[in-house]
Amino acid sequence: MKRTLGAALVAIIATALVAGCGSSTTEDSGATTTSGAAPVTGEITVFAAASLKSTFGELGRQFEQQHPGTTVKLNFAGSSDLVAQLTQGAPGDVFASADTANMTKATDAGLVAGTPVDFATNTLTIVTPPGNPAHIETFADLARPDAQVVVCAPQVPCGAATKKIETATGTTLHPVSEESSVTDVLGKVTSGQADAGLVYVTDAAGAGAKVTTVAFPESAGAVNTYPIATLKASGNPVAAQEFVALVTGDDGRKVLSAAGFAAP
Repeated sequence: MKRTLGAALVAIIATALVAGCGSSTTEDSGATTTSGAAPVTGEITVFAAASLKSTFGELGRQFEQQHPGTTVKLNFAGSSDLVAQLTQGAPGDVFASADTANMTKATDAGLVAGTPVDFATNTLTIVTPPGNPAHIETFADLARPDAQVVVCAPQVPCGAATKKIETATGTTLHPVSEESSVTDVLGKVTSGQADAGLVYVTDAAGAGAKVTTVAFPESAGAVNTYPIATLKASGNPVAAQEFVALVTGDDGRKVLSAAGFAAP
């Protein structure tokens, strides 16, 4: 009987020790975390390509809900403009580019921490005002002298993709305007200032009935890959890394897929 009681006592003590090594709750912050893991709190600023405005807005809200007490500030612009801002010292924690070329510029400038992760791809499509009054049916139609066409500037990812398609098809466009972001191109079309514009399929989908979409097969030759990375100058690297994990994980994939982004 004494041996049985002794064994039971040892088992109780062992169980208590194991329990003491498990998860702990940081009462001051309200965050529950595994011992040794830093809680996710505070503010982060995310620099993201203009074409990510809708999806990252949703993911930012998800992040704040998953981590009470955090704030996600979003700065959207053309990827080349974002790199210029960061190079000039603008504070940020995460950078998401609409192409690998601008992420490479950021990396070469010593702005990026670690290795960027590809999280989505996107392709171009033609958008026109509702009903397609100029009867734009093909990519070649954009080169018609009477067509008022708007595209992205060459240094912007959507502009670089446009140039790639022009070269591959031997078609030379004569745009009436070159914009600094894909959302600006879309705005020119939806406001009736252009007969057609080249935007990403995700932007066309988001515009809904405000545009008519004209798909063209040549777009498959200029697919843009989107990478994301944390920044070396981040003042909140723990939260920055957690945001990148959200974007590249299952929840991020669901949001991006619903918006029309393909997997990388």
